[in-house]
Amino acid sequence: MPGLNVLFNYERQWFADDAKAALSVAAVALPVAIAYAQLTGVNAAVGLYSCVLPMIIYALFGTSKQLIVGPDAATCAVIAAVVTPLAAGDIVKHWQLVITMTAMTGFWCIIASRFKLGVLADFLSKPILMGLLNGVAITIIVGQFSKVFGFTFDEKYLLERLGGVPEYLSQAHVPTLLMALLTVSIYFAMKRIKPTWPASMFAIAFGAMLVWGFNLEQFDIKTIGIVDGGLPLFKAPDFNVGIIRELVMPALNLAIVSFVSMMLTARSFAAKNGYDIDADKEFMALGIANFASALSQGFAVSGADSRTAVNDANGGKTQLVSIIAAVIIAIIAIFLTAPLEFIPSAALGVVLIIASVHLLDLKSVWKLRLKDRQAFYLTLTTLFAVLFIGVIPGITLAVLLGLFQFIRTVMRPTDHILGMDINGVVRSLDTSDKAKPIDGIFIYRFNSPLTYFNSSFFKRRLLEQYARQKDDIECVIIDAVPCFTHLDLSVMAMLADLNVIFQKRGVRLEIAGRKRQLLAWFVNAEIKSGSEGIYVHSDLYLALRINQAKQLAAKEVQEAKEQEEQDKQEENTSSL
Repeated sequence: MPGLNVLFNYERQWFADDAKAALSVAAVALPVAIAYAQLTGVNAAVGLYSCVLPMIIYALFGTSKQLIVGPDAATCAVIAAVVTPLAAGDIVKHWQLVITMTAMTGFWCIIASRFKLGVLADFLSKPILMGLLNGVAITIIVGQFSKVFGFTFDEKYLLERLGGVPEYLSQAHVPTLLMALLTVSIYFAMKRIKPTWPASMFAIAFGAMLVWGFNLEQFDIKTIGIVDGGLPLFKAPDFNVGIIRELVMPALNLAIVSFVSMMLTARSFAAKNGYDIDADKEFMALGIANFASALSQGFAVSGADSRTAVNDANGGKTQLVSIIAAVIIAIIAIFLTAPLEFIPSAALGVVLIIASVHLLDLKSVWKLRLKDRQAFYLTLTTLFAVLFIGVIPGITLAVLLGLFQFIRTVMRPTDHILGMDINGVVRSLDTSDKAKPIDGIFIYRFNSPLTYFNSSFFKRRLLEQYARQKDDIECVIIDAVPCFTHLDLSVMAMLADLNVIFQKRGVRLEIAGRKRQLLAWFVNAEIKSGSEGIYVHSDLYLALRINQAKQLAAKEVQEAKEQEEQDKQEENTSSL
């Protein structure tokens, strides 16, 4: 529990800032948690339960001092997309499936932590995540229009919903729309008057007071209804166990996306405040937090960037912020849920739309067009996949794109021909002409680990690059450091073939670097080394010195022979 170390060494002067930040975080988290509960399709109290234990657990197990965990727009959209068709309108079954998927997400995170897979934080590239979050944001915004305008979507997918917009607008419920407009007005008025105050909370509270004071339900303005507060009671899921199979892969996708999104937030604030975080421990913390949420009848959580930003902006110093905020939310969830039933659904829809608008960053997507055209196309592919085929298939495609991007980089990496500059430093040959080729020696570097699926490409590229050289090449040296990282018998077989090819051409094949490792692998693969096979040197500079010494020795021998022949010719001439 890394957080315990901070709490045991807590300094008294931090408490004022932490308490202030905790109040602000709780004020922002309350309306958002209720709104995300509506998005997930469960009771408002479930959103509050999803904040309390996960925040406390993360404060103990997490390594970020600023990160706040809780319900997240993308996480809730994924859960709703998976669970809604499986529940088939059964409210209790829907809730139980949400809890089950949350527990499975936690399970995947803990397994990943045990196998040290924190490296998955870099698995989904930034362009893919940008496309994913923008797609999810647009999906949520369109979905919440039904609450704002007071109608119900009959279609499941975004395109069909957009196609029916004219008809749906004709069904708009005026009182509901007026409530939504009032919520928007209060929100932006608060942002203008008191930018640091929780505008969402004030807007929702104002709408609830109007509903309660003027009995606006008589005008068919929908509210979230009765909120069953109190302590959450654990209930084992009661449905066909076979349905769990439908949740396995979506839960894995959700675990990856939640973790990657959380790490982006955690790393940015850790860098800003001058400390490091441990990716593997973060995976464990996220897993235990999701387990805690499931046990307290909540839904899946992730790193909440907006609440983390509020924490940092208000001077939060330590994980105590999460604990204080969780206690405040717990008190409301247990004792003060009665007023929540008057919250208008239209107001929650507005809050979700505003939160989703903050997720949108189409300007950055467009800028990628100029910076990196390949990244731009990757972002658009993910974005349109989420919009056109749905959130879950879109996330699956995003994960596959990340995997294919990695495989493509490994299978078709860059390579370099090396030379030497005037200071005797080995460097790549390029258009700058800072380095020159070494007479009689060809040095090749392959910028990826060699394995069975890129060994043929390595062989082809090496022979292609060699064919472009002058005919005086006596030795081919492979830089082993970047490419020979592990034993692969397919690679060893390819290396043996290369040696045969070069031997027929009268060229020595040598490898520089990882000498002890490579000699052991040669024994396993029954490849000869030294004068009878492939030369292996400790490093590149040693290989060059030895070969240059051989060249010098050969030159001296050649000069001696020429001198000897010249002397013989002179002797013959004088005798004649």
